[in-house]
Amino acid sequence: MSYQDEYKQKLKTADEAVQVVKSGDWLDYGWSICTANALDKALAKRMEGLTDVNIRGGILTRRPAIFDVPNAADLFTWNSWHMSGIERKAIKEGFSYYIPLRYSELPGYYRNCIKTLDVAMFQVAPMDEHGYFNFGPGGSHLKAVCDCAKTVIVEVNKNMPVCLGGFENCVHISEVSMIVEGENPPMETLGGSGEPSEVDMAIANLVVPEIPDGACLQLGIGSVPNTIGKMIAKSDLKDLGVHTEMYVDAFVDMAEAGKLTGACKPFDKGRQVYAFAAGSQKLYDYINNNPACMAAPVSYVNDIARVSQIDNFISINGAVDIDLYGQVSSESSGINHISGAGGQQDFVMGAYLAKGGKSFICCSSTVMDKKTGKLQSRIRPTLIEGSVATCTRTNLHWLVTEYGKFNAKGKSTWERAEGLINIAHPQFRDELIAEAEKMHIWRRSNKK
Repeated sequence: MSYQDEYKQKLKTADEAVQVVKSGDWLDYGWSICTANALDKALAKRMEGLTDVNIRGGILTRRPAIFDVPNAADLFTWNSWHMSGIERKAIKEGFSYYIPLRYSELPGYYRNCIKTLDVAMFQVAPMDEHGYFNFGPGGSHLKAVCDCAKTVIVEVNKNMPVCLGGFENCVHISEVSMIVEGENPPMETLGGSGEPSEVDMAIANLVVPEIPDGACLQLGIGSVPNTIGKMIAKSDLKDLGVHTEMYVDAFVDMAEAGKLTGACKPFDKGRQVYAFAAGSQKLYDYINNNPACMAAPVSYVNDIARVSQIDNFISINGAVDIDLYGQVSSESSGINHISGAGGQQDFVMGAYLAKGGKSFICCSSTVMDKKTGKLQSRIRPTLIEGSVATCTRTNLHWLVTEYGKFNAKGKSTWERAEGLINIAHPQFRDELIAEAEKMHIWRRSNKK
């Protein structure tokens, strides 16, 4: 049977395909911009006839139709590997929960730990002449999902970029149970390309001078990493490499400025390696069928041992709060969940161990409390009760605010307290010193 004949045989409407979902099933909805679309709308229409359905997904860029089904919390549970704002709001609606993880281990979770996966459904690029459906920018762990699922339903979207790679960036038609030709919506875009704030620029101006020629970059989600990337594009830096969990618009700016040759990488030379991508249409156009880019599973990209082999590896991520011990909370504020651990632990440790490597945790010195309207320091004596420590004090390297940068590596508790307070907002420094004294991590000889 030819691939085209097999395609016709497996072709279904979205309404037909979702009939395979039963009460009590575990589903996988894909990842980020590859999240099911037409299948989601079809499932929403029949969700009221189902109960106790569990769904896994993450980094939603649009609100799924199933979220708006009446009495959604009574019908299904959304389990997120990493929460976007959409999923965070759904926590309060009673059906969204986070799955703690080290992102690098996610493919292994599916293959080794998850015992039940009844149905997987997600968007893919159109089938090629060899019978393969490309996962597009959301590959990450989808091949492991396919290997684990009893039923695999692919939803074809002609607008999905084809992301080239080394392995596990596509699924063959022989492994697919059903094919749905979707509505071909445009790729969902992710913000972050707006004008940087004064704080963003101040932080970027402190980080960029720490990056040498030939460095290999990882950028996290947020305005600061994007600002740093855009500043690099306008700098004199050269022969930079990319080995990043998430591919963002700033990398396109650097590539178009001729900064990314990957010539100094010990492996994957000349390739911009990433686990998934999300951003503007400009980004999707750039990565489409681009041999300079390499989509690979997150177990490869985020592997600490691999990252630590890359000299001058530069990791740039954000944080919610940091305490005077050097503990970093990047996923919650108290018991209020915000996002997830993602790959921050992986890259912080990988950069920390790499020869010449530097891990930067970057954040504004303050944040406005929406409930009280009062300014609060992000550098705190201790983390808010209930906050999750994403990165431990033992692997904090550089912390950067608009008031300066501090290298915590090899520093004692009193040196950390002093260094962190020195880059806190001036309004809060005396208060932090007083608390540090109570915690017995402030020396009398320290300058106030």
